[in-house]
Formats: sequence, C-alpha cells, structure tokens
Amino acid sequence: MKSTLELEGADVGALSTENEQLPQARGEGLGALVREQGVDFRVWAPYAEQVWVTGDFCDWADPGMELVGEDAGHWSGWVPEAAEGQAYKFRLKNGEHCLLKADPRARVVDPHTGNSKIYRDQFDWEGVEFEAPLLNEVVIYELHIGTFAPEGEHADGTFDDVIGKLDKLVELGVNAIELMPPTQFPGMHSWGYNVNHPFAVEDSYGGPDGLKRLVKESHRRGIAVILDVVYNHFGPSELDLWQFDGWSENGKGGIYFYNDWRSKTPWGDTRPDYGRPEVRQYLRDNALMWVEEFRVDGLRLDAVAFIRTVDVEVPEPEEIPEGWQVMQWINKDLKLHSSRVYSIAEDIGDNRALTTWIDQGGGGFDTQWEQGFVFPLKEMIECPDDAGRDADRVAEAIGHAPEGDVFRRVVFLESHDMVANGRSRTTSGIDGEAPQGEWAQRRALLGAAIPMTSPGVPMLFQGQEFLEDGAFDDHEPLDWSKAERFEGIRAAFRDLIRLRRNLDMQTRGLCGQHTEFTRVDAESKVLGWHRWDEGGPGDSTMVVMNLTAQSYDFYELPFPAPGSWKVRFNADWEGYSEAFSDVGEPAIEVAENHLGALPLPAYGFMILSQERVEE
Repeated sequence: MKSTLELEGADVGALSTENEQLPQARGEGLGALVREQGVDFRVWAPYAEQVWVTGDFCDWADPGMELVGEDAGHWSGWVPEAAEGQAYKFRLKNGEHCLLKADPRARVVDPHTGNSKIYRDQFDWEGVEFEAPLLNEVVIYELHIGTFAPEGEHADGTFDDVIGKLDKLVELGVNAIELMPPTQFPGMHSWGYNVNHPFAVEDSYGGPDGLKRLVKESHRRGIAVILDVVYNHFGPSELDLWQFDGWSENGKGGIYFYNDWRSKTPWGDTRPDYGRPEVRQYLRDNALMWVEEFRVDGLRLDAVAFIRTVDVEVPEPEEIPEGWQVMQWINKDLKLHSSRVYSIAEDIGDNRALTTWIDQGGGGFDTQWEQGFVFPLKEMIECPDDAGRDADRVAEAIGHAPEGDVFRRVVFLESHDMVANGRSRTTSGIDGEAPQGEWAQRRALLGAAIPMTSPGVPMLFQGQEFLEDGAFDDHEPLDWSKAERFEGIRAAFRDLIRLRRNLDMQTRGLCGQHTEFTRVDAESKVLGWHRWDEGGPGDSTMVVMNLTAQSYDFYELPFPAPGSWKVRFNADWEGYSEAFSDVGEPAIEVAENHLGALPLPAYGFMILSQERVEE
C-alpha cells in the first residue's frame, strides 16, 4: 500500500508498509503526535534493532511501517495516512524476538485489544476561569470514580456520574476533590494503583475527554481537582512497559525498570529506574501532562517512601538518592507551571524533609498525608470502652503540626487505606451491629470534627458525611440513599466545613497557623484548644471536646479572652439527629480570669468564637 498524499515534499514512494523507512518525524515529543496532516510517531527503544508502527492506517501490516533511528535510542516516522481515533502499536525487533507493544505515552488504550489509539487534544475549556484556593482554606474530599455509579448498579461509575454528584459536594462545602488514580488499569474494577498505561486515562471511566469534562465542571463550581499518581511502581500485570524493547538483565523489567535488587516493591519487581534520564523524563512529563493538558490543580504521589527507599519497613532501609532527585525535579517544574498547584506526598514515615524547600535539600512537596495523626484518632474513636481512650495521645496528634507551616500535613480519620485492607468504615468500627446507631453517630461526628478543627489540611473520604458503613470495596457503589436518611448528619458535616473555611467570617482561626491547648484532662478525657491566625474576635476559635459517654452539666476551662463567646457548633443539636439531646446554650460568658463553663453531653463538642467587630 502506497500513500496517495503529496505532503511537504515527502517521498511518497518511501512510505512502504513493508521494509522501507518512513520520513523522519517533523517535530519534538514522544508518542503519537497529530499534525496538521498525518501523525508523527516517536518512541524510545534503545536496544531495538528495528522498529515499525502498524495499525488501522496500514491495515495492520506485518511488520508495518518502519521508523527511522535517531540519537539516544529514539525512533520516529511520519505517517500521512494516520488519523485521530485509529488504533496502532509499535513492533520492535531484538534478535530473534519481535514484540508488539502499546505506545508508552498513549492517551487512550483499548482495554479489550490492548491497542493504543491516536488521540488529539481538542477539548473546549472556554467559559471557565479558575484559581485553586490557598492550601490553608482547602477541604479535600477523596473519591473513587467507579463507585460513583448510579444507585442500584454495579460499581461502574464514570467521570460523568461524578459530575452528576458535584452539586451535592458543593452543598456539602468541600472545595477540592481528590481522585483515586484514573489511569488505565487491567480488568474491570480496581482502586487504580496497579497502573499499566501511565499516560492513558481509564477507558471505562470515560477516557481523557471524560476526565477533562470533570475538571471543567468542578472548576465551574469552584472545586479544585487533585489526582493520585503512582510513580513507586507500575503494573505489575498486563504491563507493556515490561521488557519493552526486548532487553533486560537478571530476568527483570528492562529499560523502564531497575534490573537489580532495587526493582523489588511490595507490589512486584516493577520500580521505575529513577537513575535513567529517559525514565526520569517519562515520570516528569507524566506529572506535567496532568496539570498542563488536563488542568488538574494538584497531584498526590502515592507511597513516596518506596520512591526514596527500597523498603522503608525494614530497620535500615536502603536509600534511592535518584528517587529523591526525581521527586524534587517534578515538584520544581510543577511550581514553574503554577504556584497554586498542590504537590502532596504520602509517606508512611511522616518524613518532614519531604515538605522542606528544595533549596534546603528537601523534597519540595507542599504537604503530606500524616499517618501519625490518623492512627491515634482512629484508635480513640473506635475503642470499645471509654477507659481505653487516651486524651494525651489525641492531643499530641492534634498538636504535632510541622513547624513553620502547619498546613504541610493532611489530616483525616478516613481514607481509602483506612477503610479497607482489613479495616472498616468508622461507623462499623464503632458498632458493627448498629453502625448508624446513636453512639456510632456521636463518635463518628466527633472523629470527623477533630481533623476539621486541627492544624493541617482536612480530608474526608466519600460517604463519610452520610455514615457509610462496612469496608470500602471498588465493586460496590456508594449508597447515596443514606445521604437522605442521614441528612441531619450530613448537615453537621456541612456546618463543620463552613466553619473550617471561615465562610461566615467568624472562625478565621481554623485557617490560622497557631494552636494552643487550654485543657488536656487525662482523667475526665476532655480537651480544649485554641486556634488563631492573628487573634481576637472573629479569629480566635475555641474547640471543647468530650471523649467519653460521661456528660457534664458544666465543665470549666480557660478561654483566650473574657467576654461573650458564641457557640458556632454544638454537636448535640437535635437538628443533626433525633437521637441527640440538644444540650447546650447559644453563648457562654467567660470571666475576667479567662475561665468559662459550658455543658458537655456524651461525646459532645462545641466550637466557639467571639463576634467579629465590623470595621
């Protein structure tokens, strides 16, 4: 088959589908690059002896249309017949082996055939201008696309299904959603952390344009979008990157992976080779793709402890210096794109160096999930008896914020990891037989309030706001009927988020840098803490919390200033639940000695501030 197009002086006689080479690609970049006419194909395969591209444009000829060898192991060719939407693969010859591989940079991969598809970015972003909120004002809602399926169906949710629920999230008050990885994975259901095509968007979710629609519609509603990305391993199954061009050592993964002891991860021998420049570029380009082409507002890098070390869980883990360097490079370039792009780390070691500035030798992340916060909180909330609740340990977790900027940590009670992997939702952890009963409601609300009022960036996990129970399962859709059944609890979450974001201009302190405990009562298990930015009325905010079933008609503790303190949130308000008793007053008077007394029902808490003076 010969080309019938005369394009820019190309020798159409050279466009053989058999053995003659294509014209060299006419621009930079890797993958399938759609030009004004035709498509440039370029791929990195340093150990291949010959490379072809085959696909719909040549009736899947074998071997296909031969690419031209370039410097540094790259191969390229221009195919004028190729067009958007057509399927293709690379064929790579190494010795006696001929390998048929998907494009490592494909935006679209057919999950049934494994074929790459030519994709052209023509998405219409017009009509939406958006700037992500400052980190100290962010409330994150973590979600899994597949479980946002319509009620009564299997967990086959799509980006459009999430769009259909965005107004509910706006009503709730969150201003950032964090998507569990939406990249292509093998099979029908997955959490998304077994990525097999890192540049491709999961087809069953709606592909690249579906994700862009979700970002656009989120931005239209004032919601930032954060994406989970996985750079500590790839796959490990159905992985075309494995021995991509036929070369490998020690039976390992070839050019994209370490081929020695550093390849090992908890998920398979598929750790990327952070020391190889082309692999570093691959990861960096992937990160920049999400913020540039897809316009996401932040990235959360999964389990970075397994990027910076081989196995952080052993006593003396082997460091991977080049892993640290690639994270620094990614974070530096993200900030060059926009100072408002969030860079979030998950590191089971709570390594403060991750959120230290790059010029000081740190990782350059803006913030990180803090594991040292969630475990004491979860243990306290789910402990079956009050005697086992440790007020000192909870206070330590609340106060253990990074020096210099307390928002360098993300604090939460629930996340995808904390409600699965042998664990359950908070409600079931409290009372497996009555996960929506009175005590489960009270303590689940108590557990949600602590991250909302602690120094750090608060995060919820999907369904937490309507008492979802059991364990998270990517095969089971969220039960949105609970959102109506427990509308009162959902209203409590809404009010907490409103206070946390200071939307009524009366609780600025919850967005501030400062925290001081005025009471840590280990015997009575009552905590009181003061949050403030600059201090004073409308800023200084007091949180008083009872961690037990013992109620108090009046509990006295120090406040930051004398005068009238208005109750902004009372967890016992009967409007939140018919099971609640409505104990409390609209305001309390604090004496000149700074002592104030307030009623505290079982597992109750109050948030108070003084009325802001209008300037």
